[in-house]
Amino acid sequence: MDKTIRFALAGCGRIAQRHAEHINNNGTLVAVCDKNIIKADEIAQKYKVDARYNFDDFIENLKGKADVVSVCTPNGLHAEHTIKALRAGFHVLCEKPMAINVHDCGMMIQEAEKANKRLFIVKQNRFNPPINALKEIINNDKLGRIYSVQLNCFWNRNNEYYLDSDWKGTKLLDGGTLFTQFSHFVDLLYWLIGDIKDVFAFGDNFHHNHIIEFEDTGVVALRFYNGVIGTINYTVNAYAKNMEGSITIFAEKGTVKVGGQYLNIFEYQSIENLEIKDLPEGNPPNLYGQYVGSMSNHGDVYKNIVDVLNNNGIIATNGFEGLKTVEIIDKIYSSIKRNS
Repeated sequence: MDKTIRFALAGCGRIAQRHAEHINNNGTLVAVCDKNIIKADEIAQKYKVDARYNFDDFIENLKGKADVVSVCTPNGLHAEHTIKALRAGFHVLCEKPMAINVHDCGMMIQEAEKANKRLFIVKQNRFNPPINALKEIINNDKLGRIYSVQLNCFWNRNNEYYLDSDWKGTKLLDGGTLFTQFSHFVDLLYWLIGDIKDVFAFGDNFHHNHIIEFEDTGVVALRFYNGVIGTINYTVNAYAKNMEGSITIFAEKGTVKVGGQYLNIFEYQSIENLEIKDLPEGNPPNLYGQYVGSMSNHGDVYKNIVDVLNNNGIIATNGFEGLKTVEIIDKIYSSIKRNS
């Protein structure tokens, strides 16, 4: 009989509310933690669980009470909190990005191996129905040789989005636009096309001067190890609202564009002897007050955790894949720095 998985939630910001909901649907939430007492108490009271306001105290009091710690703290704290949870004997689900530097990702993987615990990384866009269908036809060689790929990420993040947070927009805890807004999209490039060899990039801060410590716009040229070439165009300066999140692939036997605002629809397909149709309805995007995030597929993430821990299933996104996303983003930011 399947065991009910017990989860503890570190970080009680906006995305944590989504985590708590899906934990409640797929397992049991036993405790929450946030240095912001109001945020921690809000989720704790809703689910009638213990609240803590210091991470070390939280971990110490979890022993024997939880199986998995879900890390939803600021980006720059992911590595520290994940490693402490692993050393204390818990499996970990870490929100995106896995960390904001490659070294920390490596340490997280190493600690998971030392502790013989599972390390899961949130990459929920892999569960979007059009993306799943695209992955399947690539795996089955329906497109033949892939020539090139274009990734467009055109979202809106106004000044209030950053000013309302004590960490967003900072190099230390946020890391950059590609980490917080678009790491899911970079992950899909790696997952669908492969690892990236060469990068040439420009970036600038056009609209958020004195508000954020990094770029709000970037243009990137890529060459993959398998010979595919590609581009990334990204910005958080789309006027008033999110405009587009899309991947277009040009290949020997077809051209495909998955688009919409959140990679949620097939905008174009012309494939030899194939039409992709009758896909299941995707989930709505995550809503965060004045702004909108990626597709709300966290339920699939938690179903995967339960399947892995109870039924020896395969991890949907493991630590190595999380590291590769961070490595690619690091290559892009290193190129932006060289070209600035």
